[in-house]
Amino acid sequence: MIPYGKQDITQSDIDAVVEVLTSDFLTQGPMVPAFEQKVADHVGAKHAFAVNSATSALHIACKALGLGPGDWLWTTPITFVASANCGLYCGAQVDFVDIDPKTYNLCPQALEAKLEAAELENRLPKVLVAVHLCGQPCDMEAIYNLSQRFGFRIVEDASHAIGGKYKGEFIGNGHYSDITVFSFHPVKIVTTAEGGMALTNDDELASHMNLLRSHGVTRDQQLMTHEPDGPWYYQQVELGYNYRMTELQAALGISQMGRLDEFVVRRHELAKSYDQLLEGLPVTTPWQHPDSYSGLHLYVIRLQLGGINKTHRQVFESLREHGIGVNLHYIPVHTQPYYQEMGFEPEAFPQAMQYYREAISLPMFPNMPVSVSIKISDILKGLLND
Repeated sequence: MIPYGKQDITQSDIDAVVEVLTSDFLTQGPMVPAFEQKVADHVGAKHAFAVNSATSALHIACKALGLGPGDWLWTTPITFVASANCGLYCGAQVDFVDIDPKTYNLCPQALEAKLEAAELENRLPKVLVAVHLCGQPCDMEAIYNLSQRFGFRIVEDASHAIGGKYKGEFIGNGHYSDITVFSFHPVKIVTTAEGGMALTNDDELASHMNLLRSHGVTRDQQLMTHEPDGPWYYQQVELGYNYRMTELQAALGISQMGRLDEFVVRRHELAKSYDQLLEGLPVTTPWQHPDSYSGLHLYVIRLQLGGINKTHRQVFESLREHGIGVNLHYIPVHTQPYYQEMGFEPEAFPQAMQYYREAISLPMFPNMPVSVSIKISDILKGLLND
């Protein structure tokens, strides 16, 4: 089975991990700060905090922004559930904004209309999670301008997008948001096996997230309530979590970051190959906004169902039967049973539902040869012309 995505591990990656295994530190050593600095320097952010998953990064981001009971978090329905669940973890309520039919990201026009209505009802969001689906950034300037008008904070869920750019600058620099989150899951652009990172330019948010990821415990005397009892002393100054990243993961991340640009370039080469191979078929290939340079974590096509004699499910299952591990990113969050119990109607977000009825993620990963994209395209062509 050809997977839709997978890690690219070299001997250099293995050597970096083995070196840590034979060192004095498996956790809370020098590698995590070095990895944080590596990512921060690459994207142009002031602070970076590595954690054990992007879900944890989203959680501490929302907590640092003061999200809590009585507040609202808004995000897109076309994302993994973590982008919404982070609001529920904080005791807040969650709502969604429909997607743009071309980028599949949260639509700024739909957001503006929803904000105007929410202002009249006194239910404006405190936090908006803008998800860069497939690696293509949202229209962050438009979203930022709305945040200034309506007073909400912004978290960029850039789990798919490290190495991508918006308006010529790396995603993660924080120019249009309070906090950016990256994921380092094995199918993502670079991997630490599991892992995530939260980045910010705000010193106060940085201090807060640093506490939250490690039990709320500090040895910083400036954060303590009184003079330390001795050199052994630490204080828990708030309720935090055990979200730390290990030294092994960080070492792998540092090694992988050395090939980040190479990974993204290769993804663009594969996407261009797909674009050419699929031309003329009854599918819609990914459209790229001129302001963006996508990380291209995913290559999603949409079936033009009116032009074929098979259903979405039939095409999906046929591709799997041919050994092609296609996937669907994502089932709209508001249709999940947990969210259905909150009263969400499936058709409340029609663009998201239409996307779900048509979308298929084709395999794409850095060490995938072009011959595989040719094979996949030929099989798909046969299925759609049958």
